[in-house]
Amino acid sequence: MYYLPEPPYFLMIAGFLVSLTSGAAFGATLKQIVQNWSSDRISSMSSQLPTVSLVVPFIGITIGVYLFLSAGLEVFGFPGLIAYVVALPLTLFLGILIWRQLGSMLTLAEKEGFAAIDIDRWG
Repeated sequence: MYYLPEPPYFLMIAGFLVSLTSGAAFGATLKQIVQNWSSDRISSMSSQLPTVSLVVPFIGITIGVYLFLSAGLEVFGFPGLIAYVVALPLTLFLGILIWRQLGSMLTLAEKEGFAAIDIDRWG
C-alpha cells in the first residue's frame, strides 16, 4: 500500500503566525523611526534604515513567508525537498525587492516630503 504523508499544515500556520508577529514588530519599529526622523530631521533617513531593530523583524517576516510558501507548495502536492528549494529563491528575491522599495520610498520622502508618497491622493 502506498503511504501519502500528511501535508505540513502546522508549518503553514506557524509560518503565517511568525510573519504576522514579525510584521507587527516591523511596523511599530518603522513607525517609531519615521516619527523620530520627522521630528528631528537632523540625520538622514537612509542612515537610520538598516538598524538591528528593523532588520531582525524583517528577517522574521522573510522566514515566516518562506515557511508558509514551502508548506503551501507541499499542500498542493510538491515533494518536500522541491517545495523548499523552489520557495527559497522566491522568498529571497521578494524580500530583497521589498527592502529596496522601502529604502527608495523613504529616500523619496526624505527629499520631497511625505506628500510625495501619499497613495490615497488622486491626481
